[in-house]
Amino acid sequence: MAQHPMKVVLLDLDGTLTKSDGGIIGSVIKTFEEIGRPVPDAAELRRFIGPAIIESLRRNHVPAEDLDRAVDIYRSYYGDRAVFDDPNKPGNKVPGRLVNVVFPGIREQLLKLHADGYYLALASCKPEYQCMPICDHFHLTELLDGIYGASKDNSRLDKDQVIRYCFDKIGFDAAAGDRAVMIGDRYTDIDGAHACNLDAIGCRWGYAPAGEMEEHGAYEILEKPEHLEDAVNRYFEIH
Repeated sequence: MAQHPMKVVLLDLDGTLTKSDGGIIGSVIKTFEEIGRPVPDAAELRRFIGPAIIESLRRNHVPAEDLDRAVDIYRSYYGDRAVFDDPNKPGNKVPGRLVNVVFPGIREQLLKLHADGYYLALASCKPEYQCMPICDHFHLTELLDGIYGASKDNSRLDKDQVIRYCFDKIGFDAAAGDRAVMIGDRYTDIDGAHACNLDAIGCRWGYAPAGEMEEHGAYEILEKPEHLEDAVNRYFEIH
């Protein structure tokens, strides 16, 4: 059972903890090529980072009858098919999920936040079964108290659903004094937090188009990962 009150820091994965654009975009390109549709332009490809893959495919006019197949193709390239160059080991081929690096300074910030007594929960729109091996591979699992993501069957898809799932699992109880804040780089993080009556702190080092985080009402926007601990402490001093 949870010990109350607790202070929870919800953390997005792509664009917040890790620089994952290469693997996501590469897998998206392969998907569009396989289903025989035009590959989106560079700006639109970047927008695939954050939302659930099926939502981004819909936004790019993939027909309803092709969506399930397209999601399966994407997941095969992202999770299993080792066809991409490994940025961490030149010459090695890896699936898209490992075309990925932890942003400099993130590990140190997670250690500091943990030492400050926060419960650190990954809350991602990426399916949970994908989040876990990524966090294991990049040694983030040991820096987090819990890993929570979307479901494989799309029944838990949006960020607010993931947040509520996380809260249910950890016994979060606002009436008992528990408090939380979301940390992320896209509108999905901000909107999902607001839907759960939470604030969201934005990350400028991620993948949001210019003005997106401001437009969606981020509580504060950070320029660098090393600002994270101070921002979280400031937030919980006030709220």
